[in-house]
Amino acid sequence: MGSLYRPKLKSGRPSTIWWIKYYVDGRPVRESTGTEKESDARRFLKAREGRVATGQPMLPRADRVRYEEAAEDLRQHYETTGSRDPGEAEFRLKHLDAFFATWRLSRVGPADVTAYVAQRQAEDAANGTINRELAVLNRMLRLAYENGKLYRLPVIRKPKESAPRQGFFERDQFDTVRRHLRPDLQVAVAIAYVLGWRMQSEVLALERRQIDLGAGTLRLEPGTTKNDDGRVVYLTPHLQSLLAGQLGRVEALQKQTGRIVPYLFPHLDGRHQGERIQDFRRAWKTACRKAGVSGKYRHDFRRTAVRNMVNAGVPERVAMTITGHRTRAVFDRYHIVSPADLKSAAQKLTGTFSGTFDKRDAAATSATP
Repeated sequence: MGSLYRPKLKSGRPSTIWWIKYYVDGRPVRESTGTEKESDARRFLKAREGRVATGQPMLPRADRVRYEEAAEDLRQHYETTGSRDPGEAEFRLKHLDAFFATWRLSRVGPADVTAYVAQRQAEDAANGTINRELAVLNRMLRLAYENGKLYRLPVIRKPKESAPRQGFFERDQFDTVRRHLRPDLQVAVAIAYVLGWRMQSEVLALERRQIDLGAGTLRLEPGTTKNDDGRVVYLTPHLQSLLAGQLGRVEALQKQTGRIVPYLFPHLDGRHQGERIQDFRRAWKTACRKAGVSGKYRHDFRRTAVRNMVNAGVPERVAMTITGHRTRAVFDRYHIVSPADLKSAAQKLTGTFSGTFDKRDAAATSATP
């Protein structure tokens, strides 16, 4: 049988916080209830006694669990389950860590989440980025709840995101930007333009072994893509020619350095010679500026590729397989309709209303007083 009590403080006065005493396997356990209300403390005691009676493990005091412990649990969860890319998770967590470090997990509430959103917005983070971070926070809190380290899940309200970006490349824009890039990067952007592959994680990460010029194929290994699915695509003659040229450049680099270079897009010179190109944002911005299309993103190639495939009559399921879109909803979001598409539709509809309709309209116009 358990009991309630209020221990004496150093001053000799009784504490305002109620404590409980109960027994587990014949051993006394003393625990703070964290409340000054006797009725709440009694309910807490009953809950503890109920868990002892049914043999359930004792839950840790929620007010003792800090954010760092929950964050570490989440990292371990991602690592063991493989449900999220660790690098991408760390990118989201670093902002949460900076804000919630040393917080007790039970303290996190709606008002605190709103304060976090306000701070990130003040740092010029987009609402879409903030929502990805809040999704990680929500998963952390839910995991803590499932592990018995949090008694109640707070309500997390996400800010409204902007409409999906509508950017894409018309062919003349792409050709102009591409001319302002060096030859190896011209090959990289051509792959992204035609196939809609992600630049950093899929195109720049390619290795020579993933190309089979004899079969005319290019492949991505399972587990290396965002959705973990592998992909094999057949190359257009133009892409095949460009890739042959790039392989020639890498082979020339190997002869020059005497080292084996496995990458398709290594640095061809400089202090990082032979190492894989991680990014080329500066060169990209410069090329866009010189082409007169500043503000273009390389991710616009995904929208462009989807649009081009659909307009060329490629079945949507096949196009989704090539670009790596697992769900139809996301694929539809990337299928952007351009002003040129709308103009083309108007031209096609012109013939639909010719002939008898034109005669009727003419007759109606002449009959008008």
